[in-house]
Amino acid sequence: MFRKVVVALAIATAAVGFAPAAAQASPGVPRGAFILTVSEGTIPYLGEPVLLTCPPSPLATHPDPAGACAAIAAAGGDFNQLPVDPAVLCPAIYAPVTATADGRWGGRAVHWTKTFGNSCLLYVETHPVF
Repeated sequence: MFRKVVVALAIATAAVGFAPAAAQASPGVPRGAFILTVSEGTIPYLGEPVLLTCPPSPLATHPDPAGACAAIAAAGGDFNQLPVDPAVLCPAIYAPVTATADGRWGGRAVHWTKTFGNSCLLYVETHPVF
């Protein structure tokens, strides 16, 4: 419960904080704000949260907000449709990681959780978002 409150407060703060930046964004480009986590293992929300705002804002803690926002836009806000990098070959080692994205994209709520077989597979299916 505490984590949900923290997530809600962070998203609300981000929404207020990036409003001026959004006004300068191109018309028709969806706005969004997400709390992203990557956790070792299969239990979600244990990793350090990262704030992503689209368009990027100074409040964001994501290392590549422009790239992440572009990938999410290309996927229509659907994290299951993020572009895959076919050039990367991953080892067949099982070391699961779980990624989460909670927030809003284009006015709709997004709650996404997926466990990957290892961090390489996470990279292939979600870079540059995670």
